[in-house]
Amino acid sequence: MRTLKSANATSTSLMSTAFSENSPAAGGYRMPAEWEPHDATWLSWPRREGISFPGAYDDVIPIFVRMIDALRESEAVRINVTDEAEELQVRRLLAKIDTSHVQFFWIPTNEPWCRDHGPIFIRRQDAPALAVVDWDYNAWGGKYPPFDLDEVVPRRIAKQLNLPVYYPGLVMEGGSIEPNGAGSLLTTTSCLLNPNRNPSRSKSEIEQSLRDYLGVTNILWLGEGIEGDDTDGHVDDITRFVARTTVLTAIEEDSSDPNFEPLRENLALLRTMSAEDGTPLDVHTIPMPPRIEREQQRLPASYANFYIANKVVLLPVFGSPNDQRACETLQKCFPKRRIVPIDCRNLVWGLGAFHCLTQQQPKV
Repeated sequence: MRTLKSANATSTSLMSTAFSENSPAAGGYRMPAEWEPHDATWLSWPRREGISFPGAYDDVIPIFVRMIDALRESEAVRINVTDEAEELQVRRLLAKIDTSHVQFFWIPTNEPWCRDHGPIFIRRQDAPALAVVDWDYNAWGGKYPPFDLDEVVPRRIAKQLNLPVYYPGLVMEGGSIEPNGAGSLLTTTSCLLNPNRNPSRSKSEIEQSLRDYLGVTNILWLGEGIEGDDTDGHVDDITRFVARTTVLTAIEEDSSDPNFEPLRENLALLRTMSAEDGTPLDVHTIPMPPRIEREQQRLPASYANFYIANKVVLLPVFGSPNDQRACETLQKCFPKRRIVPIDCRNLVWGLGAFHCLTQQQPKV
């Protein structure tokens, strides 16, 4: 069980187009949107002795199995495991499903949150090629040592795939950024400007790194995340691009809930924002599930933590009447993809869901 910490900051919006000389963006690289075609989905297998699922490892394994099985029709699944022994163990756990789409990589990790410790893949359009951005990683502000294995995952994946690596020298997690693939990026001040990440970097310096290494020109700042989120407010628990100019944002309908006001403020901000070409964002809402607690701790259950694969969308659900509303909302956003709801009441004990566990590798 991870401990919680929050941060407060103001929110602004910025439009800029300047890339630094010799940066990946100046060379034509950008981070594609999640709905663009994938070659694979990456996962890092959880360890029984890890801190993410105390006393609940056996409860979350069936969720991993369902997730991997649901991706079979969509794309390859590449799983980081410690060594051959763990690969054999995981193969036994997956024995009841077709694993012809599964590949194993002997890359050890501390915890399973591949969105945050894994590589950010960037793609060059004119001469199709992939590269890896290896942000520095400090386990969400140094909260959960050790994280030495997680910190080097991107370069180890890049080595196995024979891809070039860029090192921004900035602490960043994949769940803290949400690009539309065309120049706009959503993030939160509560996370990216938190002094536990990059205390010596100014907001403008952080923005420049986002431009240089992800190829974005339009950085859109939201405020705070949801209660129970130990990442200091990752955007992938609150607001997601579902098309170039369309966002889906979580709202809390219970005015007495601590999430009500922060999410309402973020909704108001989104309604003032535009995409990279000046088109106002088309803002849609998705409800929050009811409050979920375990051992007197609020868990960050959110339908916004879905994962967009080539043919399916993995949706965390929580045994709530709002589950069906969330399914219907996502189906309208992705009419050509199958929505796969999977009960995540045990998974969210680790303070994350499907988007936190996955990292997409774009097709070239």
